[in-house]
Amino acid sequence: MHPPFTFGVLNLVRFAGLILLACLAGVTAFALPANAPRKAAPTLQLNQSAPPASPAAPALPPATVEGTPSFTRAAETPEQKALMQKLIRAAEHRPTLQVTYDPTYFRLSYPMGDPPADKGVCTDEVVRCYRLLGIDLQKEVHEDMKENFALYPRKWGLRKPDTNIDHRRVPNLMVYFKRMGASLPVTDNPADYLPGDLVTWNLRSKGDLPHIGIVVTRVSDDGKRHCVVHNIGAGPQNEDMLMDYTITGHYRYYGKPSRIRNGDRGGKGP
Repeated sequence: MHPPFTFGVLNLVRFAGLILLACLAGVTAFALPANAPRKAAPTLQLNQSAPPASPAAPALPPATVEGTPSFTRAAETPEQKALMQKLIRAAEHRPTLQVTYDPTYFRLSYPMGDPPADKGVCTDEVVRCYRLLGIDLQKEVHEDMKENFALYPRKWGLRKPDTNIDHRRVPNLMVYFKRMGASLPVTDNPADYLPGDLVTWNLRSKGDLPHIGIVVTRVSDDGKRHCVVHNIGAGPQNEDMLMDYTITGHYRYYGKPSRIRNGDRGGKGP
């Protein structure tokens, strides 16, 4: 028989040994060797239903301006909506490119002729954006002028169409968009001018200096109007300038009516 003191010490030693073994076992469980087999993750069986998906983040609302349009637009077809979205994306991409304002008369190939990519004026921005949709305004304006030359301005002393320059002149585009597109009301309400719309201005208070741009989704800092992609002299810019000058025209152009009737949605776009 052990003395009471000795018995107590032995029990204490045994108890400490058990604790040490438990600790060692725990460390081993959290420090498996690299080649130790791991438990396979459970797989979904065919007769099991998939776990519910986490809710998607809400989509951001489209950019809007204060106020409401003062007129009602005709409903757009899915093809027209798709084309306008491509036009807007094409326009919003233009300010990322280096383009020098250059009004030089260039001799262009036909069709799909274009000045050097790093040069151009306000009309070239519109032409280049529509080209990404598969719409060649050089060809379309020329064909209409060839058949209806008397309907176009006679400001330049021309007696016949000129494929080098006709589509690069704002007054000619105004006539063409009015004939082949939608001519929308010119108002002082910024909410009337929606992304994808084409707007023309007179930059001079006295005299005539025409300009054109494309309304885009970006909204002015005060939230009162959409911005415009245009080239007024500093290359393509996305600017808050919609109401800075006298507006002379307001259009929306989906391509020739035959394109939409035939289901042609244009090119791939940017």
